[in-house]
Amino acid sequence: MTATLILASASPRRSELLNQLGLAHTIHIADVDETPLANEKPADYVLRVAHQKSLAVQQQCVQDSVILAADTAVVLGDTLMGKPDNLAHAQSMLSRLSGTTHQVYSAVSLRGRTIQQALSVSNVTFRTLSEQEIIDYWHTGEPADKAGAYAVQGLASIFIQSIQGSFSGIMGLPLFETAQILSNEGIKVFNE
Repeated sequence: MTATLILASASPRRSELLNQLGLAHTIHIADVDETPLANEKPADYVLRVAHQKSLAVQQQCVQDSVILAADTAVVLGDTLMGKPDNLAHAQSMLSRLSGTTHQVYSAVSLRGRTIQQALSVSNVTFRTLSEQEIIDYWHTGEPADKAGAYAVQGLASIFIQSIQGSFSGIMGLPLFETAQILSNEGIKVFNE
């Protein structure tokens, strides 16, 4: 009997990335508190939240399921940037990212026969953005539900001067690491 792959995420981008790999899956949204702990390092934060998401969904699902969860954080210096609450919040975030290099941390947590985690860290460099560009970008609706107030795969791609790391990780699910831990669980991307 083949285990059912369950994505513990409400993110349509994560589901699209699994579909890109040809992996059939169902979606079960994890309800966990994503508030960072005091003095929590970005890597520790995303690993903890991904771990909590996979655990929460595992406790609600049938046995023989493989639960895959992920968490992504945009980090500038020591500051974790969440999702913007409004235009002013998005302006503040994007103004701070303008003309700088920031990091995107993406953690993956898998629960099946084993418990596995993986981490991807990417560097993203933005060109200098004008205030009007930021306002216009906000009004597209794209940044409203995105960490750091931007979508690498969307219109914000015109702001990105360079990327070092995982494009899919910046989107929210690092496929290299995800394929590795799924393979360790016996789920292959390429079935013969």
